[in-house]
Amino acid sequence: MKRRDFSALLATAPVLGATGTALAQGGPVEGRHYLALKPPLASTPGKIEVIEFFWYGCPHCYVFEPAIEAWAKQLPADVVFRKAHVAFRANVKIHQRMFYALEAMGKEAATRPAIFNAMHQQGQTLDDTKSQAKFLSALGVDPAKYQEAYNSFGVVTKCQQAEKLSEAYRIDGVPSIGVAGRFLTSPSQSSGGQRLPEHELGQRALQVTDFLIQRARNKA
Repeated sequence: MKRRDFSALLATAPVLGATGTALAQGGPVEGRHYLALKPPLASTPGKIEVIEFFWYGCPHCYVFEPAIEAWAKQLPADVVFRKAHVAFRANVKIHQRMFYALEAMGKEAATRPAIFNAMHQQGQTLDDTKSQAKFLSALGVDPAKYQEAYNSFGVVTKCQQAEKLSEAYRIDGVPSIGVAGRFLTSPSQSSGGQRLPEHELGQRALQVTDFLIQRARNKA
């Protein structure tokens, strides 16, 4: 979902041009299937960091979630995967705080499926702390401890860092995938301009990500 589209939560796949080269025909191409960051961002030696930029309320992130979670469970030892929640507007910032508060409590991964389902299947917005605390308490998250984490300096700092990281990667839509501080791709971009079902867009993005991980490993 593009930053400019956040006011209209479209549950359909992004509309892409009918022309374009298939990923299978020659492999990913810079500028078509992915972007190269110039200059690249700082990275940890010996590790390849892969970051999924997402938003709980994004319908495309919801569709992409099962694919990227299955993919992340099979990564080699030199690849580190993490999620970064964007903050494109006011209510998204509140969701971002929820993400980092739950992460600080060690509860984010366990509660994420229920949060996604609540937003995309049950119509809950969860865009204020009262509704969040009530919802999360049913999942075993202590409301008082959640509020404490939500308002903590550490979580505020994490949110600020996430916003700076999004700016550094020049994120203008989600889901997007950053690789090693050097590359950026997404389900929509990885299509190379083809019209594809949304689940296939996700698989294409992961194929491109694997290619970019290899490039980063080989310093290419």
